[in-house]
Amino acid sequence: MAKFKLDEVDHQILDMLIDNTRIPFTDIAKKLVISAGTVHVRVKKMEEAGIIQGSSLTLDYKKLGYSFIAYVGIFLQNTSQTKFVLERINQIPYVTVAHITTGKFNIFCKIRARDTNHAKNVIFMLDDIDGVYRTETMISLEESINDKKRLMHTIFNEL
Repeated sequence: MAKFKLDEVDHQILDMLIDNTRIPFTDIAKKLVISAGTVHVRVKKMEEAGIIQGSSLTLDYKKLGYSFIAYVGIFLQNTSQTKFVLERINQIPYVTVAHITTGKFNIFCKIRARDTNHAKNVIFMLDDIDGVYRTETMISLEESINDKKRLMHTIFNEL
């Protein structure tokens, strides 16, 4: 697939959308002194090229009662069970991220829970999946950095 060429206007549009995905196209247009239609067309082209893949919503999990974070490394009985295990993990809504990894674990997950007891129950759900040999859990004491915006700004500034 050919690399999509971004010009300076595309960069500026993306910079504003990175900071606030809900910013109206009319506001972007005013700041860049272009038409809202131009912003719309450019965003649509970036979506069609796969550069923009939707937008995201950031929640305050503490306020929602889900401030407990743990990371669970999963050891499989056999790596051929990876797809099956991932399908079962995907059915547990408290697992928010799962990676197939090299090294110590076959799969590495991030879970969000209400408290330690709830986290224990989620970990037991993972342990009960057929094909899981064992798990190893690390409790997050504090999520100190969770900022994809810095990376996105850096990537677009390097293009």
